[in-house]
Amino acid sequence: MQYTRAFLIKLAVTVGVLFIVLGLFFDVSFTDILIIGIVLTILAFVGDLTVLPKVGNMIAATGDLILAFLVVWVLGSYLFDAETSLLSTSLLSSLFIGAGELYYHRYLRDHVFENVDFPNNNSRVHHELQTEFAEDFDKDIQSRNKR
Repeated sequence: MQYTRAFLIKLAVTVGVLFIVLGLFFDVSFTDILIIGIVLTILAFVGDLTVLPKVGNMIAATGDLILAFLVVWVLGSYLFDAETSLLSTSLLSSLFIGAGELYYHRYLRDHVFENVDFPNNNSRVHHELQTEFAEDFDKDIQSRNKR
């Protein structure tokens, strides 16, 4: 159930962002937005399930940004009108989707996955190192003690 909920959230966010960017700014039909949204959501969700636990949030979000750019570019070349700028639509859509992916990956980390920020399921590594000094390694102290 958690994967279904995560998929539906991703679909709603993706279609919502595409509707705002493509529908309001570039006058793309809702049917075209829905087709691109469904294809992009399926590809990106599979990518999130496989890539996110291995590489972390930032790299996975960058991959989603690139994927969104390519999917909007390729599908837009078939679906959009000839006067619609593919570069502008792809770039704006991918930037907004990439920004939304940062928050979506947090949702996945908190509600779906375990140890996403620590690849290969490593436990948390404590970076608090302590150093112990002993007197027998300091020659000045040894010479003072012998006097």
